[in-house]
Amino acid sequence: MLRTGKVSGFVRTVAVGALLGLGVAADAPTQTVSVGQLSFEAPGSWKSVKPRSQMIQTQLTIAPAQGDEDPAEFTVSAFAGGGGGIDANIKRWQSQFKDAGGNEPKLDRKTVKGKNVDVVRAETAGHYYPPPFTRLPDKADYRLLGAIVQTDDAGYYLKLIGPEKTISAARPAFDKMLATIKAGEK
Repeated sequence: MLRTGKVSGFVRTVAVGALLGLGVAADAPTQTVSVGQLSFEAPGSWKSVKPRSQMIQTQLTIAPAQGDEDPAEFTVSAFAGGGGGIDANIKRWQSQFKDAGGNEPKLDRKTVKGKNVDVVRAETAGHYYPPPFTRLPDKADYRLLGAIVQTDDAGYYLKLIGPEKTISAARPAFDKMLATIKAGEK
């Protein structure tokens, strides 16, 4: 029998706080994100920030997991005409990472279902070398979770990049978010 009191209340508070901090609690609040004709439900714990580039329509930040110093960054970009296509963009994402031997790391790719669209999901990890125009420093032990949705109006590119532990903790919330993607009229 579970006794209620200071100790069990403390344990319950810590457990709930840990789940909410990782954005994986089943009933955690969400926020609706809309870019062009695309909308989806992102975790409410992912905080909106000013996009660091004109190419980014939406940018959210995710607090670092215990043991990581840097937050993760979630961005959404949209390009009329598709923005170079799925294969070229996934290859570009993969080329921004190197494994311990200096080679392009393995990339996992699969198609998942959104609400009314197919979503191409990609994942890779290693030493991250951001594109030069971003002026961001390279980082060891980083991971990328990416998604691409092609619609009649644009190609939409969703990227979650950050330290390994933070991204691994956010993976369930990211995948849950992909299932909510809907394309339609503004």
